[in-house]
Amino acid sequence: MNHFQKGLFDKIQQNSNIRPEDIFKVADAVKHADFSDEETVRRLVRQLAKMAGKPVSKEKEDKLVQSITNNNIPSDFSQMFKK
Repeated sequence: MNHFQKGLFDKIQQNSNIRPEDIFKVADAVKHADFSDEETVRRLVRQLAKMAGKPVSKEKEDKLVQSITNNNIPSDFSQMFKK
């Protein structure tokens, strides 16, 4: 890992308390994920919410899963979490 990457991961961990190992684990899962499978997407949404320490209501989770499985991925996820 170069100096820039280390600094980036340190900043992420400092701001969100997410370890670099967890980021790599999720990245690997995403790389091999079937985004048309509702259960796979639902598990990923729950995993990311848990890692970020952000609760996601059933309604928001359903909205995210539906959008992702229909390949209608929002360009700004933060807007979905504000509703």
